[in-house]
Parts: sequence; structure tokens; C-alpha cells
Amino acid sequence: MGDWQRRLTGRAQPRPWGHVLLLVSAVLIVLITVSDLVTPTDIHLGPLLVIAPAITAWAEGPWTTGCVGALSVAAQAFIGWHSHLLLSRNVVVQVVSLAVLSALIVALSVVRDRRRRELAQVRSVAEAAQRVLLWPLPDRLGSLQLASLYLAAEDEASIGGDLYAAARTGRGARLLIGDVRGKGLPAVGEAALLLGAFREAAHHHTALPALAASLERSITRYLADFEPEEEAGERFVTALLLEVPDDEPVVRMTSCGHVAPLLLEQDGGGVSVPDLNPAPPLGVGLTDAGGSTVDVLPFGPGDTLLLYTDGVVEARDRHGAFYPLTERTPQWAGCAPEVLLDHVRRDLIAHTGGRLGDDVALIAVRREPSASAAARVGRALHGARPDDAPAAGAQPEQARRGQA
Repeated sequence: MGDWQRRLTGRAQPRPWGHVLLLVSAVLIVLITVSDLVTPTDIHLGPLLVIAPAITAWAEGPWTTGCVGALSVAAQAFIGWHSHLLLSRNVVVQVVSLAVLSALIVALSVVRDRRRRELAQVRSVAEAAQRVLLWPLPDRLGSLQLASLYLAAEDEASIGGDLYAAARTGRGARLLIGDVRGKGLPAVGEAALLLGAFREAAHHHTALPALAASLERSITRYLADFEPEEEAGERFVTALLLEVPDDEPVVRMTSCGHVAPLLLEQDGGGVSVPDLNPAPPLGVGLTDAGGSTVDVLPFGPGDTLLLYTDGVVEARDRHGAFYPLTERTPQWAGCAPEVLLDHVRRDLIAHTGGRLGDDVALIAVRREPSASAAARVGRALHGARPDDAPAAGAQPEQARRGQA
């Protein structure tokens, strides 16, 4: 269970220190009462009893807080009765004042619990929206091992403008990672639109430039209807499209203004940053099938691709230094995808002190090095179902390589 899940369900779970504070409140009531009884009559410690309900409200609900407040009022009345001054003006004022303050603390506790319930509901809605928007990537996709990570910059947020998706298409896999300019609900809407368009178009276009052009048309139509007038021409999405064929040790990439991934080679070659030829971002109206290029890079068994959004490399420490992703990742080059992302997450949080300036999305993609992976892919290719065949009008693989 993640930290955000623990926060979401925190109201239903007993706080480990709640009973401790309740015991402290009871001890304080006894100590203050006894101290007031043994001190000279010109020293009044009874008003300090208000500390008990105040401490209780920190960890307990209104009912428990009210009980402790009533116990404090009773202790104040007992002090007055023991001193034979219960009906004196001074003691009456003290008792009434303590009762009013305790009631005020209970009222604040009620408001706090109501706000906490509302926040829990908002978080649950955000969690549901994230599950709908960012479907969890499968652990395996053909011959690939996958792992994904999303970190929201806002403490109370679960979703934002960063996005990723993957799809199995015939004899390979296609992946998308992107970053919507802006924040808030408009960014979430654009991310949802792009993800839906990719999940459908990934199966209907044989070449990455055609896929990029299809996504451009979808984003353009969306912005024409929903883009605010004050932000006309300023909203766009950077995206990186990848295609990993099963029968070739390569990866094809089309970048629409997105940062290049890191390639972690299995044979000790270290970490390299591919030199891509990016097209403009989606949404600016310049991306079409002829304007996008396909960069082909070696991607053999055991190699890992680390895809990320710019929130990773733009994360700063308290001195303003950017997170050195390229320098840190070589030490984890041989790790499985989920282990690699866990190392990056821990190191990134340590670098920033837990405060991210922008949302972060990462995908680790590793081509399986074992012979069993090749055997599994071979069985999939020879026993492919009819619905796994390329879409109508699909070009042969040799033609696609020539076009790339």
C-alpha cells in the first residue's frame, strides 16, 4: 500500500499515538487537580485543565474529546468543592470558561473531521480517475518487461498532465509517453484525450509518422473545442512514440518535442542518450505523416530503455542543482525494470527532499535476454489469432523498415 493510500484510509485506521495522547490527557487532569489542591489558595492551576481536551482533539474524534472536556470541567468543579468555594464568583467563572473552551474545541474537532472526510472522498475520486486515465501497464508485453511510475508534484494530487500507455500490435509493441503543457483539469482532459486516441490509433497505423499525425489531428480537434481563448496557441503535448518489433533487435522512435530516453546496455556499454530528430509537439498544427521522422536504434536482448518526462531532469535540490539522471542510472543498469524505477524514485526523492516541482512519469522497458523469451515470441508468431493480424492496408515489415 502506497503513502497516498495510507493517507486516504487514515481516518478508518487507528492512529498508533492516539491512545498515548489520551493517556497523557488523563494523567494531566490528575496532576493538575492534585497540584491545585496542594498549592496555596492564592495559586489557581485549574484553568490549565483546558490542555487536556486540546491534546485529545489532536488525535481523537469529537466524542472522545467531549468526554475529556467534561472530565476537565468536573475536575475544576471538584477543586472548587474541595476548597469550599464552588459557588464563589471566581470558581463559577473558571468552570464556565473551561466548559465553553472545551465546547469550542469539540466544535473545531467536528469541522476538522468533516473536512477530513471530504478530503478522503476527493482522494478516492482522484484515485479512480487515475485508474481510468492511466491504466496500469502490464508486467510483460510480448518479449518486453515493463514497469511504470507516476509521482504527482502536489501532495494531495494523484493525477496530472504526464501520461503513458502501451499496446500490443500484431508482431510488436508500441508505447507512448507524453507531457501536457499546463496543470489542473485542462491538462488532465488533454491527457485523457491523447491516451484514448493512442489506444485506438496504435492498431490502425503501420508507421509511427502516421500514428503521430493521427494523434495530432485528435489533439487539434480537442483544442479547437475546449482551448481557452486566453491560451490560444499556447497548449500542446510533447510525446514520444516507440515501436519494438518482436523479430528485430531494434527500437523505432518518433519524438514530438519530447526528451530522448536513456538506453542502458546489458553488455556493460553504460548509458547512452539517443540523438533523435524531434518533430514539433502535438497540438501546434505542424505534425503530419511527412513531417515526422523515425529514428531506429539497436535494442538487443537484456537492454533497457528508460522513458521519462522532463519533471525528472528538471527536479532540483535545495541548492538549485538539477537531478543528474544520466549520471545516476549506470549503477542500476543490470536491474529489472521495477527495481530500476524503485532506485530512481528513492534517489529522486532524496535529491529533492521530497518536494517535486513538476509531475514525474517514468517507464522502464527491457527486452528479455533469455532463450525462453524468444521461444515464447516464436510460439506467439506462429500461433497468432486472427484478431492479432495487422490491420487492413498494413504494409509488409520490409516495406515499413524501408519507409523508416
